[in-house]
Formats: sequence, C-alpha cells, structure tokens
Amino acid sequence: MIRAGKISEISASTGDWLILDIGFSNRAASCGLMINQNPPLRLQFGETVDMICGIIAAATGAVNLVIEAPLSVAFDAKGNPKGRAIEKMGKHTRFWYTGPGSAVMLASLYLVNALEMMPGQREIRLFEGFVSFKEKRRKSDHLRDVIMLREMVDNPQSFADSIIGPDALKMDETDTLQSAFRIAGMDIGIPPVLMRNG
Repeated sequence: MIRAGKISEISASTGDWLILDIGFSNRAASCGLMINQNPPLRLQFGETVDMICGIIAAATGAVNLVIEAPLSVAFDAKGNPKGRAIEKMGKHTRFWYTGPGSAVMLASLYLVNALEMMPGQREIRLFEGFVSFKEKRRKSDHLRDVIMLREMVDNPQSFADSIIGPDALKMDETDTLQSAFRIAGMDIGIPPVLMRNG
C-alpha cells in the first residue's frame, strides 16, 4: 500500500528510509539514492527503480520514501495550474508545472507506478523532498541533496519550520491541491514536504 506519509512519522525510528534525488536521463547517472545511513549512490534511473523495488520487496516493515520532486500539484479556481506556496521565494519561482519540476514529477510517476505494480501488501509512505533556491554559483549535487534531506529525518525537531504540512501548500484558499499521481489513477494523498534551501 502506497500512501502519503505524516509529519509525525518523520523520524529515523519509523522504519527504513530511502531518500531519492530523482533524475530522468537516458545515459547520465542522474539519481542520488541514500539507503538508511549508508553512503549515497549515484545511479541511472532504471538502476534506481530496480534497487528501490528490490529493497521494498525484501523489507519486513514499513518503508519511508522521500522523493525530491513535486508529489502534489495545485490548480487555481479556474482550473489552471498554479504554483504551491513553497515554490516561490521572493522573485524566484520553481513551479511544479514548468522546467525541471515537471520532468522529475514524470520520473516519479514511473517510479511510483512500478511500486504500485509490486505484489504484496507492505506499507510505503511517501514524503516530498524540496531542495531548491540554490545559490547561482553552487551546482546541483544529487548526493549532497539526499544527505541534507536525511539530516531532517534524523533530527526533525531542529528542522520543524522546514517540514511543511499539506495545509500550508496552498497560495490561496481557493486553490485545489491533489496528488501528482491522481492523473494515473493513484491518489495517494498529499505528502508533507521536507524543504531545504541549497
């Protein structure tokens, strides 16, 4: 069963943790994956899906999966795509429906679909990672990003202001939020967001 995780479940003690900075490339090792406290790995997309499916198949308890990609989407009152509150900082925006956000959301859709197709009833809890608004001189680093998100899992009290619940994702009260996977018939709910500025 795949469902949105809860803020109260963000703790190293709630099961295995897989933290993924997902990428979607034909040749590059565009994904960073951290499995519990092990050093993070740089993998291609297909390798990542296979590894995550294998880990979950072997798990005996709940598995917590953080994906650094938009896992929920927002629409305005007219049904047009709209940014979520976390996707705007001053004049800078990283909206889910433009640029890299839409590409990694698509990659996440294929990953979650593969998990949905797995036999068995183990619980998979999804959390959204959001490492953005990096300094211009700092290049994106998949391994660094997953380590930063793991720090939040290990010490959620220190990062309480950066763990955003579903109720705080709307920019306006009239906005509609929904699972990014609803379009594919997988309505898993709205996961909380673990947010770090790069």
